[in-house]
Formats: sequence, structure tokens, C-alpha cells
Amino acid sequence: MISRMKSINVLVISSLMFICGACGYSQKNSENNISDMEKMESTFINATPEQLSGIRKALDLYVEAAVKGDSKIAEPAFAKTATMSFVQNDTLVSVPIQALFDYYNTDCPQAASYSISVCDVADDAAIVKIDSKFGDTEFADMFTLVKDGADWKIVSKIYHVK
Repeated sequence: MISRMKSINVLVISSLMFICGACGYSQKNSENNISDMEKMESTFINATPEQLSGIRKALDLYVEAAVKGDSKIAEPAFAKTATMSFVQNDTLVSVPIQALFDYYNTDCPQAASYSISVCDVADDAAIVKIDSKFGDTEFADMFTLVKDGADWKIVSKIYHVK
């Protein structure tokens, strides 16, 4: 009975932390010299500072490529076999990540920013949701990442235009 009550208490506390954003984190990105890049994480982060830093590095490259209009910047953030999926005209579309790189090279540079709303890590695998803005368009982006040596690599990107 006591063990069950402890489990219920942990669940309630975890839920309140999630709802209240008690795991929030905020930092300005000055390393990449991206003027509009203020990140205000506030929903749920289940990652060590080291894990979060590595994941943020991949996401920063993803956004910096749009800001500078250069897909070469984003390439190190993605696994060679990465995919991108979305819905178009009520139909699921999945493409190799090269489609994103082509977008960077033809429709950029443009202002871009993001904030992490969910970052859930299990050792060498992570699921991350960000709210992003590229130009005037806002997105809900979801990524799966895997740690490859010392670096985190995006293996899939799913997005929704808000």
C-alpha cells in the first residue's frame, strides 16, 4: 500500500511539473550569431545538461542552415538515412532528408527561430518537439535523435504547419 501511494505521489508531482513547466530552461544562442534565435523552453525536459547541449547543437545547425541558406550547415545534424514526413492534401508524405536540404538551398536565407517544448531522452535516444518559425510560417516539428559517437543525429523529422 505504501509503495502504491509513493507511485501515485510521484505521478502527481511529475504531472504538476509537466503542467507548470517546472523543468523550464532558457538560453540565448550567441554562438551561431543568429539574431532572432531566443529559445524559451518551458514544457518538459527530461535530459541531462550534457544531453540537452548535444541535442541543441543538432537543432541549432538545423535552424542555422535556414538562416544562412546553406544546407551544408545542417548536414552534420542529420543521419545519412534521415527522413522527413508531413501531410499534404490529407496524404502522408515521407521523403529523404535531401528534400529539406533542397529547401534550404532554394527558399532561404530567412529569419528562423525555435523553442524546445518537449525533450525526452533515454540514454542514447531522444524524442524532441520544437515550435519553430521560418520566415512568417510557424511549425510544430518533432524529431527523433540517436547519439552517434559523441554527436546527436536527427534520424527523422515530422512537421505540421500551424
